[in-house]
Amino acid sequence: MLTMSDPYALTTSLGYRMTLVSRISERRFEAALTPLGLSRVTWCVLMAVGQEDLQNPSDIADWIGIDRTATSRALKRLEADGLITRAPGLTDKRTRITRATPDGLDRLKQANAAAEENATHFNAKLSWYERDMLVTILNKLMQDESRGIPGL
Repeated sequence: MLTMSDPYALTTSLGYRMTLVSRISERRFEAALTPLGLSRVTWCVLMAVGQEDLQNPSDIADWIGIDRTATSRALKRLEADGLITRAPGLTDKRTRITRATPDGLDRLKQANAAAEENATHFNAKLSWYERDMLVTILNKLMQDESRGIPGL
């Protein structure tokens, strides 16, 4: 039994372990994205544009759950790399029409395959029951919490 005089056990705490698993998964996925010239953020932005047909930086930021500044940086990077195009809107020149290029769609397909492989890697460590329970438990932990991330 812990008492107030016992130190907090960081490495066995639930929050630490959830963060550690998240970081391990993220690093593994980032390693697969690097040869494609993408990061997790640029992949998410490319997915928002190429799969979700989102064009407005604010909509993209909300969908991903990042700030608009990070979204704008990612859009500039993707445009410089030839993975998206941005052009003035047809009726309102202040708006931008954002589209994935054929190279961008090909890169997105490769990145999505890497994401699927990463998910398969970690899912294979659990039985179907454990996966189902983990999702149930994580959903329960998120219940009634302010997520601070739009769209989740």
